[in-house]
Amino acid sequence: MLRPPIELTRAAGVPELPPPRMCRGGCAYEPKWDGWRCAAVVTSGSVMLQSRSFKPLAAYFPDLVVHLSALPGGTVLDGEVIRFDPTAGRTSFAALQRRVTAGRALPREARARPASFVAFDLLHDANADLRDLPLVQRRARLEAVLAGAPTALQICPQTTDYDEALLWLEAYAPLGCEGLVVKDLAGRYRRTGWWKYKIRTTDEAIIGGLVGTLASPSAVLLGRLDYQHRLRYVGHTGPLTVPQQQEIAELATLVESQGYHPWPQPLPAAWLGRFDRADPVPYVPVAPLLVAEIVVDQAYESGRWRHQARHLRVRTDMHPSEVTPWSPDEP
Repeated sequence: MLRPPIELTRAAGVPELPPPRMCRGGCAYEPKWDGWRCAAVVTSGSVMLQSRSFKPLAAYFPDLVVHLSALPGGTVLDGEVIRFDPTAGRTSFAALQRRVTAGRALPREARARPASFVAFDLLHDANADLRDLPLVQRRARLEAVLAGAPTALQICPQTTDYDEALLWLEAYAPLGCEGLVVKDLAGRYRRTGWWKYKIRTTDEAIIGGLVGTLASPSAVLLGRLDYQHRLRYVGHTGPLTVPQQQEIAELATLVESQGYHPWPQPLPAAWLGRFDRADPVPYVPVAPLLVAEIVVDQAYESGRWRHQARHLRVRTDMHPSEVTPWSPDEP
């Protein structure tokens, strides 16, 4: 019987969707959902949910524990906890985060916004460890284990058709799909061996601050103007290259903010998505006069990109008023 901590397979990012010939046994393509990756471990008397970083999650999802407890003892699933918001017509990552901060209101939160578990692998059934079996066999057993399960326990869609996978990129994106995960049908369950292809687009945002120093910025804080012309925080970039640091430093020196700035100083760690690091982040305020061209994924919610953007260049040819206005919904 497998018990936490369980090492979950990691997917390596790729710039292009791998064709079927890239997998020894043929490629399987699955939607990459915007939720919390975790293992579900079912014993005869309990259910454990373990995050990818080995943190226990079951206490936050009593609704899922009830459904999972009906599965045979010994079952260990790998999957994604998601919350589908029927009003928005897509998954809501914010709803998952509210589970952690709900406190005594957790039972009410679970009833009002029930979660789902989307399973994409079976690591152990009632009888044996399955991790040395090829994926195609584990998938067949997964479908047998979850046959007749309640709708809160779902099997992740999977296709071996490359053209259909390309269609899924467009069809599933509005529902909260970030891209596709690619797996070898002959592959055994190991720490590595999957690929992930994320949907990414170029966009623009206003440079509102710099992490580091004015002379040597390490990252850019991004904003957009709302319809009242207030600068709203929308995200941050990853580490800058040396040429990018030099370009931004030269331009930002001209627009360093000397007066009022609408963002708190230092920046709350939660604004950067650092829920495991509580320390706020000091930054250099910049007047909202420079526009950055960035690469972003589909994880945009409540007016912010949740994942790091990749800085491409400063758009000196663009005025901040030309940037898409801030919106709490998809840009």
